[in-house]
This record gives sequence, C-alpha cells and structure tokens, in this order.
Amino acid sequence: MDLKEIQNLIKFVANSGVAEVKLEMDDVKITIRTTIESKDTETTYIQQLPAQNVMPAAAAPQAASPVVVVATPATDENSKFVIIKSPIIGTFYRKPSPDKPMFTEVGSVISKGDVLCVIEAMKLFNEIESEISGKIVKILVDDMSPVEYDQPLFLVDPS
Repeated sequence: MDLKEIQNLIKFVANSGVAEVKLEMDDVKITIRTTIESKDTETTYIQQLPAQNVMPAAAAPQAASPVVVVATPATDENSKFVIIKSPIIGTFYRKPSPDKPMFTEVGSVISKGDVLCVIEAMKLFNEIESEISGKIVKILVDDMSPVEYDQPLFLVDPS
C-alpha cells in the first residue's frame, strides 16, 4: 500500500462518518480514527511489519532491546522543561515488575541512558531510556495506563 492509497483511504473514512476503521494486510496495519463532531481525521497508527519479526504471543520474549526516546522542549509556562514522549503505542509501566521499585519518582535526578519506564506492546516490554540528564519535575501518565505514540510521559528540568 503506497502513500497515495493511504491518503485516499483517510479521505474516504473522513467523508463516510465512521468513527474508526482498522485495516490489516500482509505487511501493513492501519487504524484511522475520526471525530464525528468536527470531521477531523487523524491517522493514529501505521506500521510496517517485516514478516520475519512476526511471532506468536507464546514465543514472544519477556524483554526487548531498549527503545530510545527523543526529548523535545516543552512550551507555555513549562518552557524551561523538556518533555519526554512515548516512542510507541502500548501500556506504560513505572516498575520493571510488580515486586520491584519504581524506575523513577518526581524529584529524581536522571542521567542520559537511564531507564525511565517500560512500555509493553504486543507482549514485548520496551525499556524507555532518557536522552537527557536532569531532574524529573512531573510524571504525566499513571502506572499501567495505555499510551499513544508521541504522548508526553515525563517533564524534566535539564538544568
């Protein structure tokens, strides 16, 4: 499926009045969600899935390689802070396991490369590492909550 076909599909869904459409093909999964009130369409999830990386849930490993997050400067009243955003869709966990302590707390000093949380996606637990050093000012997501791609997770003071 090429970009033009995806764009045509988005336009079709926006004009149809449907709230959500999911399409799965061999190497592509697409979910398109629309808001009925304003007719705005947003493409939520488009992912290329190489055939060799698809494995049954029973065979999935318990830990994946670390996922590195790109931190972006915050805006508005928090302009001196940096927002660390989710690089993937999944479930946000503040602990490596239920019997372990939290990775980080508000007020914790972090360094580049420190694990901040784990995001579970398709039975894979992805460690989210910090790209900056600083102090955690605010944790923006509750433990065990679903997160979207690019959703703010942490507010960090880099000074």
